[in-house]
Amino acid sequence: MIEESFIVREPLLDPKQRVIGFQISWQQPDQNAEASTESLSALLEFVAVQLHDDDKGFLLGDSLLFLEAVPELLHAEGLKQLPAKNTVLILHKKYFADPDTLAAVTELRQLGYGICLRGAEVTTLERAYFAQITHLEVKLNAANFASQAKVYATLKQSTVRMVARNVNAWQDFDACSALGLDSFVGKLHLTPRPSTAPKTLNTSQTTILQLMEMVRKNADIQQLEAVVKRDATLAYKLLRYINSAGFGLRTEVQSLKHAVQMLGYSPLYRWLTLLLATASTSGYSPVLLETAIVRGRLAEILGQSKMSKSEAENLFVAGMFSLLDRLLGIPMEEVLSSIQLPEVVTEALISRGGTYGPFLALAEACELNSMLVGSLAETLKITPPDLNAAHMAALVWAKNVASVA
Repeated sequence: MIEESFIVREPLLDPKQRVIGFQISWQQPDQNAEASTESLSALLEFVAVQLHDDDKGFLLGDSLLFLEAVPELLHAEGLKQLPAKNTVLILHKKYFADPDTLAAVTELRQLGYGICLRGAEVTTLERAYFAQITHLEVKLNAANFASQAKVYATLKQSTVRMVARNVNAWQDFDACSALGLDSFVGKLHLTPRPSTAPKTLNTSQTTILQLMEMVRKNADIQQLEAVVKRDATLAYKLLRYINSAGFGLRTEVQSLKHAVQMLGYSPLYRWLTLLLATASTSGYSPVLLETAIVRGRLAEILGQSKMSKSEAENLFVAGMFSLLDRLLGIPMEEVLSSIQLPEVVTEALISRGGTYGPFLALAEACELNSMLVGSLAETLKITPPDLNAAHMAALVWAKNVASVA
């Protein structure tokens, strides 16, 4: 299964649009088809290895990891490799009728693992289930939301967290948020929220774009420092990013000059790209930022064995810029007119063409659960195991960096 299947992820958002977890699954044409025990076990073991470090432990911090399960998986050895407090197994209600399954669920709950109940009718669910589960999957029904809301309000008094599905519009997400529900949002986070207010670049963003242009031209470090000193908050945030776990530096960078001496200009450009994405005075979407970082990092990792280090770093910039219009709330044309990017980056952004385009398209396809993943990976001669490992590594890297934002 690992040799031929691709991993896809779906973010779980809290009411404030923060990413608090992911469902990780194998991509399959029929989303309603039930995966085999063998495939689910292979996924569990692969994810457990990729997200664990002997020294650091679980690499996604406090994020929750949702994985589909069947009764046979409740005894899997691979499950023991995942931290109980971060692991939630999605189990259909039909399995709870079996005494052996119920006993296994009880044992896992005592060990601290989470259980998410699927396929239950919330309005008629017996209270006895609540002692066995930590999460309850609910499917949003816009046509009958008023009656659903009353039930959800009652259930909020219990310790069970409700997790919404079928959240296809921001209006639905806002309704769920008002009720305190967490939401699996599919592709919704990539859809801009409707807004009539005109948006333009603010002072900080203009300064960052100026710095990026200066870095691109290898301007003198004193000139860069002079621009940075205009905005103390900007300098502070930039150093926080550079010193984050995403770079893995052994020595703390104390100044912009120190950063250039240690890293050079090219890595500095990528951190300025991150800073630009978070410099909105009107607020930004945490999930969209994290998605942009994953996209950029995944494209970069995929390119590392195919091109030079500096070219791979350009892939990160392309990935970040591909969502910058939505992060800043301005048209892509305005973004591109504000800074001179390498032609190959611009070509990738506009048409997904050129040298970088296919890598960016593949990173996008992974987050969109697109069936184009296979053909794009084949074109780039990237195997499913290598793509899946890169996907998990990008997720870990992005989680470390996003936590600094």
